Amino acid sequence: MSADTLQWGAVRVYLGAKSGKYPDGNQVLVRGGDTCVAFDTPLVAREHLRELACADLVLLGHVHEDHTVALGRLPRARVQVHEADLAAARSWDGLARHYGYPPPVLDEVHAMVLRDFDWAPRPDATGYVDGSVWELGGGVRVRAHHLPGHTAGHSALVVESEGVAFIGDIDLTGFGPYYGDATSDLEAFERSLRRVREIDARVWVTSHHRGVVTGRAEFLAQLDRFAAKIGERDERLLGWLREGPQTLEQLAARHLLYPAGAGAPYVPSAERRTAALHLARLVRQGRVAALGDQGFALA
Repeated sequence: MSADTLQWGAVRVYLGAKSGKYPDGNQVLVRGGDTCVAFDTPLVAREHLRELACADLVLLGHVHEDHTVALGRLPRARVQVHEADLAAARSWDGLARHYGYPPPVLDEVHAMVLRDFDWAPRPDATGYVDGSVWELGGGVRVRAHHLPGHTAGHSALVVESEGVAFIGDIDLTGFGPYYGDATSDLEAFERSLRRVREIDARVWVTSHHRGVVTGRAEFLAQLDRFAAKIGERDERLLGWLREGPQTLEQLAARHLLYPAGAGAPYVPSAERRTAALHLARLVRQGRVAALGDQGFALA
């Protein structure tokens, strides 16, 4: 077994480039006595199609372009995803609504997902719900834990028999939580960050860059640092508003998420959505005042 392949009993993890740093991800394959299941299909799946050929089922933790790369190359495998993300797996129209970007941006994103991520719809995909269980034979069991926020359907997939939790884009990276799309939700993400702490596991597999974390103390320390990015974004917005009233467009252009000059076509939309979610909550908290056409100011 190579250095970029890890195993815990029935669970094998194929690490993507730089431990799955976006645009890559980490591939999980679970072999039960009767059923073989893949969790997501990131870019690294292209390198492991022979191993993935065993898959009877692909369980998606959520739907984004970087998690569905090989779905078109695994026609024999059934596909399931949380019902809140199901439309995004079935068609481009569903994925476009999932992103929620303006039409010109969606045109660029459509070209990107086809070119860079081999995107293919799976109209045959079906939905699962929070608490769904899959018995794979030989005592191997998987349970879904709905952890929305990143997307409406984002879920952890936990191989309970092995104590391995695939926590997807609760990825513990220094970038912090991403909730910049139409089905994203800041406050749902915060609830999910509390709920993920309660999952009984001994190994945590992230989609991106952190790869695998072992040891509960280390997992919780990384989770706390990840969650703290949300509060840091609040404070950055408040700091900008100390300079004087500003519109949403002005604040979004200052970049809460990405470095200035980030070139992906969806960046301006994600920045605007993220700033809007924070500002709406700060207004509800009485820390920021909405000024109509004049934008926002400190309360």
